[in-house]
Amino acid sequence: MTASPEESVDSVDPVDPVDSLVLHATDNHVSRITLNRPDALNAITPDQRERLIRLLGDASADPAVRAVVITGTGRGFCAGADLRGGPPAGERTAGDVARVIRSGAQRLICAVLDCEKPVIAAVNGTAAGIGAHLAFACDLVLAADSARFIEVFVRRGLVPDGGGAYLLPRLIGPQRAKELMFFGDALTAADAGRLGLVNRVVPADDLEKTAREWSARLAAGPTRALALTKQLVNASLDTDRGSAFAAEAAAQEINMTTADAAEGVTSFVERRSPRFEGR
Repeated sequence: MTASPEESVDSVDPVDPVDSLVLHATDNHVSRITLNRPDALNAITPDQRERLIRLLGDASADPAVRAVVITGTGRGFCAGADLRGGPPAGERTAGDVARVIRSGAQRLICAVLDCEKPVIAAVNGTAAGIGAHLAFACDLVLAADSARFIEVFVRRGLVPDGGGAYLLPRLIGPQRAKELMFFGDALTAADAGRLGLVNRVVPADDLEKTAREWSARLAAGPTRALALTKQLVNASLDTDRGSAFAAEAAAQEINMTTADAAEGVTSFVERRSPRFEGR
């Protein structure tokens, strides 16, 4: 997504041969990341993956960024990892594949899950394999009505990677997750919405507008409270009740030191809308 003419643009990355495959601009406190290999349905190369990881890390560290949107150009959101260029099977040694997955696809998914700003996936087309998992790792998922989600691994005789077996059961339960992963059938945006994998399905022409509206609302919110909320929710399914309650209390203790928390309480007392500044 690019900023419309009437919107202020805080920064646009210089374009070089690598950066042109992942477009990036920050405007109105939103970091907008666009996969830009439309001829390959935005299949991710290692260079693209590393740039995505860097941009998500930068968004966490930059106080001027208060929300992130990830989308793609053309007919695909992301068709998965670009598998061309790797060593032939006969030239691999034991441990190579696991090492590549840990340092590659899993790092990308972790970068989304660990980003301290809310991340929206605006799924404009096919999301397959790691592309589907990239979307499912995001905090909110918007999908064009023409989008499709495919757990494509079984079609290639592969085990799901890139966090799929971690993410899907937590989103839709183990039985539904197995159905998608065992058969590898394409899931329409409408069906993904009914399963709970997608927050909102919109007409394709409305996807960018809706993503801008949602990201603007997030960017106007209490950024640190959202970061702590994301952390609590993401950790909730991996911990016991006592630990979850302790983490919740600690998070609220930390949050009450922020200017936005003070503003929220003050605005309530004064019966006015809060004006959050993200700090």
